[in-house]
Order: sequence, then structure tokens, then C-alpha cells
Amino acid sequence: MSTVIRKMKKSWQLYVIIALPVLILLVFSYGPMYGLQIAFKDFVPTKGIVGSQWVGMKHFKAFVSSYQFKRLIKNTLTISLYSLIANFPAAIILAVAVNECKCKWYKKTVQMITYAPHFISTVVMAGIVLMVLSPYSGAINNIIEAFGGKRIDFMANPNYFKHIYVWSGVWQTMGFNSIIYISALAGIDPTLHEAAVVDGATRWQRIWNVDLPGIAPTIITMLILNCGKIMTVGYEKILLLQNSVNISSSDVISTYVYRVGLENAQYSFSTAVGLFNSVINLILLVSVNKIAKRVSETSLW
Repeated sequence: MSTVIRKMKKSWQLYVIIALPVLILLVFSYGPMYGLQIAFKDFVPTKGIVGSQWVGMKHFKAFVSSYQFKRLIKNTLTISLYSLIANFPAAIILAVAVNECKCKWYKKTVQMITYAPHFISTVVMAGIVLMVLSPYSGAINNIIEAFGGKRIDFMANPNYFKHIYVWSGVWQTMGFNSIIYISALAGIDPTLHEAAVVDGATRWQRIWNVDLPGIAPTIITMLILNCGKIMTVGYEKILLLQNSVNISSSDVISTYVYRVGLENAQYSFSTAVGLFNSVINLILLVSVNKIAKRVSETSLW
């Protein structure tokens, strides 16, 4: 014990630096978890958390038996998996392409153009999507009409919603998500490429046999983290693009929690739904991490 204390005294500056982030994490992340108990109570604001009646699993049972349960789970999983399938490889492909580009000014231009959409706010992003897809003056419909087609009200058709949400997300996040892969590619030993060139490997062969195996641990780590968010779809963008016509395709767990919890003031029920969502995400994260550890020996812990 005395040895540990001596070591801590020698490096006390590091512990001081770490203390503030840990304190912020405890106060703003773990502190609010005290309120999770209202998921098991009929919370009444005037009675407070402690004074509200304990009802156990009542709200969880109500959610699972709700007629909206299947639709919410289906929409959430569909949008999340679709986003993962489209977004995840897009960032890797862009990173490899940028890494292979030898013209510096062109490389920087591509990076600037692809990174920029990430800094557009969700409200502006949704506005751009609605404007471009407008059935009256939207650029897409102008092109369709120019080729002799009929104008389409994309946002009034539930079948188009998932595609619009996912691919607008790919455009916005692909560049920023590629940064970590570009950094990983920069760390690959150049002598490996030199040896491959000497052996007569083509550029595609070097990408497949040197670059991708070199960033495989990074890819697996990011895949695990993304799989841990499968049940989480941000409500902001969906709410901004959602309307009464496409709600059958766009309503997900997060928008349902927002609508029930804030608009209808059913705090206990919405907390139970949110907790159910978080537990599923945790189970998925642990499961995918175990699978990754067995298959590739790369994991989060």
C-alpha cells in the first residue's frame, strides 16, 4: 500500500489531470442514473422519486404488449442495420482511396469536401433534404421532370423514408468517420508496401493484403462500438423529417420515447422504454465483443 501511495505522489500531476474528467463523468453520467428507478414506479412530480409508488415491471410489460412494439423494434433495427451496412464500409473505402491518392492538393480538397458536411447542424441538414426533395421546386424532381418523368413526393411515401435517412447520413458522416481509418493507414510500415512492390504486387493486391489487414484491429473495434448502438437511432433528424404520412416507416424507439415522455408526460413509461433500449444495446455490445475476441483476438476488453 505504501508503495502505491509513493508512486501516486511522484505522479500527482497526472492524477490531478484525470480527476476533473472523472468528476464530470460521475456527476453528469452516473449521477442521473439515480433517476432510472422511476422506470419501476408510477412517478408523480409532486411526490418526487422517493414518494412515488413502486409498480415493478408494470411499464416494461405495457411496452412489450403494446400494439406499437413490433413496429418500433422493426423500424429501429431496419434503420440501424441499414445505416451500419451503408455507413461503415463507405468510410473505409473513402479512407483507402484518400490514402492511395498521391496528388496532395487533390487529396486535401477531397478531404475538405467530405469532412465539411459533418459540421452542418441536424436542423440545417433536414432542411437541405426537404428542399432538395421538394415535389414543387426540388432539384431531384426537376431532374426527373426534365427526363420526362412525373414529380414524386418523396416525404409522403413511407417506402422512401429509410433510404433518404440513411443515404443523407452517409453523405454527412462518411468523411468525418474516415479520419480514424486514415490515421490507422498512416501507421502502416512503408517497408511492407516496398516489399510488396518488389514481389510484383499490384495496387489492388497491396490494398487487400497490406492496407486492410493493417487496419483490421481498428475496423473490428469500430464495428464493435457501432454494433453496441444498433438499437439507438437519434430522434432529432427523424423528427424533423417525420410527418403523419411516413410515420409508419419512420417511428423508432427514440421518437416514441420523446413523444410519450415529453409530449404526454408519461415519465415512468418513457424511462422504462429507454432503459429497455439501453439494456438491449449493452447485451449486443458484450455479445459482439466476445465474438470478435474469439474470431480475431481483438476486443474492447
